[in-house]
Amino acid sequence: MLAELAVENFAVIESARVKFHRGLNLLTGETGSGKSLVVDALALLFGGRASAEMIRTGAARAHVAGVFEIAPTPALTAILERVAIWPEDGELLIEREIQAGGKSRALVANRPATTALLKELAPHLGDIHGQHDQQQLFSPQAQLEMLDTFAGAPAQVAEIGGLFTRWKRATVERAELDRATQERLRLGSLWAFQKNEIESVAPQPGEDADLENERRVLRNLVKLQETAAAAFQALYEDPDSVTTRLRGIVKRVEEAARIDENAREALAALEPASIAADEAAHALRNYLGGLEADPGRLDDVESRLAALEKLKRKYGPTLEQVLECLENVRRDLSAVENSSSRRESLEKEIATLSHEYEASAKKLTALRREAARQLAKRVESELGALAMEKTRLEIRLSSAEWSDRGADSVEYLVAPNIGEELKPLDKIASGGELSRIALALKTVGQAGSLRRVANPPAESPRTLVFDEVDAGVGGSAAEAVGRKLKRLSASHQVICVTHLAQIAGFADHHYFIEKTAAKGRTIATIVELTAPERTREIGRMLSGERVTPEALRHAEQLIKMAAE
Repeated sequence: MLAELAVENFAVIESARVKFHRGLNLLTGETGSGKSLVVDALALLFGGRASAEMIRTGAARAHVAGVFEIAPTPALTAILERVAIWPEDGELLIEREIQAGGKSRALVANRPATTALLKELAPHLGDIHGQHDQQQLFSPQAQLEMLDTFAGAPAQVAEIGGLFTRWKRATVERAELDRATQERLRLGSLWAFQKNEIESVAPQPGEDADLENERRVLRNLVKLQETAAAAFQALYEDPDSVTTRLRGIVKRVEEAARIDENAREALAALEPASIAADEAAHALRNYLGGLEADPGRLDDVESRLAALEKLKRKYGPTLEQVLECLENVRRDLSAVENSSSRRESLEKEIATLSHEYEASAKKLTALRREAARQLAKRVESELGALAMEKTRLEIRLSSAEWSDRGADSVEYLVAPNIGEELKPLDKIASGGELSRIALALKTVGQAGSLRRVANPPAESPRTLVFDEVDAGVGGSAAEAVGRKLKRLSASHQVICVTHLAQIAGFADHHYFIEKTAAKGRTIATIVELTAPERTREIGRMLSGERVTPEALRHAEQLIKMAAE
């Protein structure tokens, strides 16, 4: 609900700060005092259009701020979390500033915001009915939700929403599968060629490096043989070879060690060297034995390397990337082969979900048609007590595209007078008629749904604003309007601008708006009235500028009757 509203340099309001309360808050004042300015200021906080004409003459900017006490409903919480706003102590501050050039800026919880965000938050905070600011009443979605609430169909709507989500997901996957399959089929022959080309060569990881080394050996075989043979001869075969000389040295050191133990340290170092020289000689002999000329093998290596190089030029600079490419085309070809079975499965799932959706949507449509008939009948009855007894209301359902709320669209059509054709709500000219229709709809909705359900979901309390709801009514009709507003204020905060004493008598909190002139300027002020002040104001509304004792007694009687 709206806890506080602060307005600066807005039209004729220089500065005003008003605290509102739960229950029925009524605003009264003489004609032209600026009562509707409170409604206009609140409309700005709900994302309404800003204009430089709203700025008080001589001021650089206008500023409007509202503090709302909010209930943490899932929908509202989701919006605030999306924009990273976390209200403190269950309160949300919304501000709007209008600059002289006509530009405006908005703040939510002291953070810059767009008017689109304000409009998105507005339905969770309140509605303004009257003066053509029907934020909810004109919305097809809101009209459908209103009908479903009256029909007592939350379970059916939730069920059909789940079916629609599953059906939509399956159809999107099928479309994506078809698109991907067509693309894969187009590329299938290319992938098959690539797969066969790589598999025919059958490369192995690291194979090219091994073959490069073998090719170097084969190309330099004679040089390797000569070099290795010379090394083997010097190490082993020559009479003065390294191994022969090492054996001689070891023999002499052994003789010395038999005489002097201190020589054994040198002997211990020489023995491994002698063994290593022998092992190296054997290794060179084996190496020389493997160096056999084979011209055919060189041709094979050259051919294999050429085949591998061709693959690397086409599919990757390394064999590892070539093999990765092979795995990719195998996977893509497998997807093409398996897509038909997945599509067949999706077709069956879509057919089943479509059948279930159509059956559920048909039941929901039947329930809505009966609810539309009953709701229209009850609203017409309510409007009869609001001086609109000749009003006809028709809630018309028509087929619509599938959605998470069914396959229906709804339109509320009204004929306020006899002989007039039914027209959509937004085609009605009178703001007072719109306000009374909204009041009737709210009253019927609060009275109960068409079908009583166990533990029905309670509507989150919001601020409902009615401007000119009393236009064209008086007497008993005005009293009926007051009683309906009072009844509605039991579950919502109601703020109402009224001209009628019969309605003002029902107020839980009464505010008086007055224009005064000071220093050649007009200033509008807003004050909350005490009980005596309230009686006098209602007396003024009854008798005019001169408040008579009879008017005061009548005012007291109205207040007393309203409290009964």
